[in-house]
Amino acid sequence: MIATGAKPMGVEDEESAAKTVQRMFNTIAPRYDLLNHVLSANVDRHWWWRTARQFHPVLANANAAILDICCGTGDMTMALLKRRPHNARPILAVDFAHAMLSRGALKFSRRKPSQPSAVALEGDALHLPLRSQSLDLIVTAFGFRNLANYEAGLREFHRVLKPGGQLGILDFSEPGGLIGKGYAVYFRRVLPAIGRIICGEDGPYKYLPTSVGNFPPPDEMLALMKTTGYSDCAWEAYTFGIAGLYTAVRPLVL
Repeated sequence: MIATGAKPMGVEDEESAAKTVQRMFNTIAPRYDLLNHVLSANVDRHWWWRTARQFHPVLANANAAILDICCGTGDMTMALLKRRPHNARPILAVDFAHAMLSRGALKFSRRKPSQPSAVALEGDALHLPLRSQSLDLIVTAFGFRNLANYEAGLREFHRVLKPGGQLGILDFSEPGGLIGKGYAVYFRRVLPAIGRIICGEDGPYKYLPTSVGNFPPPDEMLALMKTTGYSDCAWEAYTFGIAGLYTAVRPLVL
């Protein structure tokens, strides 16, 4: 059975799940970037770069309308901006955790006036404040897994994408084989301990491995994308399958 959405411990309904995730990310925001880089040994920077490279053709179009949803502190947005022309439309960077978004907005504000820019907007991925069929590209990095309803998220992204618009979902997965067994030990035991030391919070880094374990594996996720109306659905493994990029297209209207 395909997982329906994020389920933090002790939470049953979708509204409570969303509020719990929002509160959790607001709490860890001050240490979020440091923890990401430490816990991934800086491999996360390569994942953002590789994802941005995947969408270079649309990013190179100055008129393309682009959204980084669940943008967090804006690192994925910054990677996308590096491939935008100087006269390009600003990227929309949306998150519902105010403390995370504030840090992203600060990064965007440090860019030179001549450089491509981003606009930080507080909003919910399941209820985007955007017109239907208004976007050429939606990217989300390590945020989709935390949505309270995966199908609703895919349908909302489908709504705001133009026909022919592209979707990219970068998120964790669970590799198989010996690498998977070794990584499971790190992910479920070592990572929460490091997170607790650096962050001073226990819950968020216990939630992380649980959320990855509950997230649909690639075959189920691809099936869900197809049933919600996407075409050309594919998954590409990153770093032995520790993470991976889902790509899809909203089909053209004939």
